Amino acid sequence: MRSKVTISKATIDRLPLYFRTLRMSQEAGKEIISSEELGKTLDVTPEQIRKDLASFGQFGKKGVGYFVRELTRNIGEILGLQYHFNIAVVGVGHLGAALANYQNIGSLGFHVVALFDSDPELKGKVINGVEVESMSSLIQSVKEKKVNIGIIAVPATHAQSVADKLVAGGVDGIWNFAPVRINVPPNVQIIHEDLSIGLSSLSYHIARNMMKNIDE
Repeated sequence: MRSKVTISKATIDRLPLYFRTLRMSQEAGKEIISSEELGKTLDVTPEQIRKDLASFGQFGKKGVGYFVRELTRNIGEILGLQYHFNIAVVGVGHLGAALANYQNIGSLGFHVVALFDSDPELKGKVINGVEVESMSSLIQSVKEKKVNIGIIAVPATHAQSVADKLVAGGVDGIWNFAPVRINVPPNVQIIHEDLSIGLSSLSYHIARNMMKNIDE
């Protein structure tokens, strides 16, 4: 029996990158890919790729490489994409509407099945085939539509109350775009996606390069 192995967050975070690149290779008609080719595309060393994949089993053939279709399927299963999770987006302003319209969500097997907003003028509006509902129906609708993942795209002041309603509706995970940390029970997975942090980090690196050029 295979002993239980602790997988690092860095390895898990790289898996979607491998999956995306493999899908693109498959769509381009490529049948076999080496760790060197995969690594060159992603700026990851071949050794790291082989180590990451070895954490989940034996893939590919030595001296041949990885069969693209097979590895794509295997990584998809590791990521749980075969389960076709249902998604609810709460807050359909510019960001929420963009997420609801994001075509790649559907291509990965995720299904946006519910949209919610507190603006009464948005109630009944159809976005990408899904009708916007009022916040008062959130808990019941999430239960009825068997929503697995809730996306929070509301102002920070309302994020925690929205999270509480999603949890009450029975979601398994939350993707939070509000610029605030929210609390959920241990059995609910959560990812915080703070756009300001990414931009600030990018600003830091650009500023450092600018200062370096001035000094030179």
